[in-house]
Amino acid sequence: MDFSHDARTTELIAELTSFMDEFVYPAEPVLADQLADPDREPWSVPPVVGELRAAAKARGLWNLFFPGEFGAGLTNLQYAPLAELTGRSILLAPPALNCAAPDTGNMELLAQFGTPAQRERWLRPLLDGEIRSAFAMTEPDVASSDATNITTRIERDGDEYVVNGRKWYITGAMNPDCKVLVVMGKTDPAAEPHRQQSMVLVPRDTPGVRVLRGMQVFGYPDEDHGGHAEILFEDVRVPVANLVGEEGGGFAIAQARLGPGRIHHCMRALGIAERALELTCRRVNSRVAFGRPLADQGVVQDWIAEARVRIEQARLLVLKTAWLMDTVGNRGAHTEIQAIKIAVPSTVEWILDKAVQAHGAAGVSQDTPLAQLWAGNRTLRLADGPDEVHKRSLARRELRKYR
Repeated sequence: MDFSHDARTTELIAELTSFMDEFVYPAEPVLADQLADPDREPWSVPPVVGELRAAAKARGLWNLFFPGEFGAGLTNLQYAPLAELTGRSILLAPPALNCAAPDTGNMELLAQFGTPAQRERWLRPLLDGEIRSAFAMTEPDVASSDATNITTRIERDGDEYVVNGRKWYITGAMNPDCKVLVVMGKTDPAAEPHRQQSMVLVPRDTPGVRVLRGMQVFGYPDEDHGGHAEILFEDVRVPVANLVGEEGGGFAIAQARLGPGRIHHCMRALGIAERALELTCRRVNSRVAFGRPLADQGVVQDWIAEARVRIEQARLLVLKTAWLMDTVGNRGAHTEIQAIKIAVPSTVEWILDKAVQAHGAAGVSQDTPLAQLWAGNRTLRLADGPDEVHKRSLARRELRKYR
């Protein structure tokens, strides 16, 4: 395994680092001010994000996540250090580069399973950054960590599908720029468990799509990207042509969509960890307690050493996973994809916890990004499958070797 950067990756790292220094970090306080503006349209993306998107597009820092013909053509291994850099300013950098979830996963889904007509109507404007999208799978009334529990119905009626159900934590769905929802539901409850589900594309303005409320995450509304909606689908009708893939293929499509999404989350989380460690080191060098700088305290030095070791370990596992995805495919990297989903968020959570502790009261305040970073990272241990589901799958695969 060779994880060294090739010439193109090295060039992009330099370009993106410069972009972050010149545009992204200075925009962080601007974002905060714009989000606090009482005259802002609810759930709309603040203007500074649009300005960053224009600047990134002009520099060719656009759709870097997409490995194929539709994007920058990078491999997962090439993209890894770039995604990590964007994680250092998680609210601004990923959307600035058109590399933010859930749009990334939806673009990959449309590229892999969409019809030519679906790609023309939805994928092209997503690639160009003209619209946003959302992915509607999780439901409040069932344990959605087991996708076979999903109760939303997608029933065929002539040339249309009729959708009925309730979803929640549908990220970005309240953004005025969100134009399409990828909805997962059951087309055949009597089929084999993993062939009951299908996916359909539902335009956001379709009659019967009703947003009930915005869900909070540890008290944060996440208004910067359109929040997390609870949505009721009541007799929502869409053409049969809006089916993604084939009937009964929803579970397999969801798994294919989640593989790249999981590693992208972990790549960015490493950037969060690096930012948190940097903030910690600066803080402990500037604060004195009990007659000595915090940096001279043994327990603080232990935190910093542990943080560096844990970041390096996690990064190596992410890079190995990216390399496997490039060389043997997502299925061949299944074990490693699950492993990083278990290891990286908990590792970064530990580092953020020590960063908060080192900052004292400031660490839980709005004066540093740490509290919001902790809330977002903690949510990763639920998003795209909870830790326990991945551990269950990994353990079964490991045990199978000895039976």
